[in-house]
Amino acid sequence: MIYDDFTMNKAHNLYIHVPFCMSKCNYCAFYSFACKNPDWTEYANNICKELEYWSQKLGKIQIPTIFFGGGTPSLMPVATFEKIMNCVNQNFVVDKDCEITLESNPGTIDKDKLSDFVLNGVNRLSVGVQSLNDEELKFLGRRHDVKTAINLLESAKNMNLRVSADFIYGLPNQKTKNVVNLCENINKLGLSHVSMYELTIEKNTPFGKMNLNMPDNEEMAQMYNAIPQYLSLPRYEVSNYAKTGEECHHNLNVWNGEAYIGIGKGAAGRVYLDNTWFEQRGNFECFEKISDGTRATEKILTGMRTMRGVKLSEDVKNILNFDWINSHKDLVAIDDEYLHTTDKGLLILDDIIVDIVK
Repeated sequence: MIYDDFTMNKAHNLYIHVPFCMSKCNYCAFYSFACKNPDWTEYANNICKELEYWSQKLGKIQIPTIFFGGGTPSLMPVATFEKIMNCVNQNFVVDKDCEITLESNPGTIDKDKLSDFVLNGVNRLSVGVQSLNDEELKFLGRRHDVKTAINLLESAKNMNLRVSADFIYGLPNQKTKNVVNLCENINKLGLSHVSMYELTIEKNTPFGKMNLNMPDNEEMAQMYNAIPQYLSLPRYEVSNYAKTGEECHHNLNVWNGEAYIGIGKGAAGRVYLDNTWFEQRGNFECFEKISDGTRATEKILTGMRTMRGVKLSEDVKNILNFDWINSHKDLVAIDDEYLHTTDKGLLILDDIIVDIVK
């Protein structure tokens, strides 16, 4: 593809952070805060300033994916989203088949508002369902019920959107049978993409201040292994499952080591400029050069999360411990120039990462 008169730097994916929520969930440690009436005009202006800055710095580069994450992006007025998308289109070359994802929470967006988002470019909706049990939703601090979540999923599918749903498992006192039941109920929804996240207790969250009776490590491992057995979607990443072709292109690009820009406070990116990688954080908080070795390590960390694994490019091969890899074929394998874990290795991925890097 040729773009005349454009500065041809490397294509970058865009992540745009929307920090506002109706309320903070009991488990959430992300950069977000409850705000009933955000100043959306100020927010959009600040986002556009960042977009214009990166256009000046990188040129009118190609944008293969745009991901609005949060926070709760579906709280945005459509006019705010439209202004931001206009700014993106004015400053960059957005691919014709660009994947544009909007994260959403049930109860913050109805069918009409969703339709307006679609008219302004959204073609993929990620819904924070989290549970198909109303009591569990209350415990997690969610503001919606199961019916509201299912209605949103159905509305999105009826609009021919690519639809994903997030779920949380490993709640206090849960057993593997509860996860099996969750998977069987998810299957009935007919989704093409599902994210299954283990509940992690973070400090400085309401859950972090409670003495919760969490499942032990053995039970959690059994839960994790049960998901691919009972969910009717294949795993393509540690916590993500999808029909072939329905994977999240934005996340795959990031995990595969492609360049991306984080826009907005709380966002982070890896920018490639003048044959050099830079660590970048939104709201002009950080722009620092990182070494090729550091970037290769990052590619291993993210690539090994996927079932395909990390591509054995020269920079990656330079820092891999092939002696360890060749002596632990029960944990890792090499296929078609990609290093990946085995099913056994996937359960101890964090330990493996430490061992495979010199």
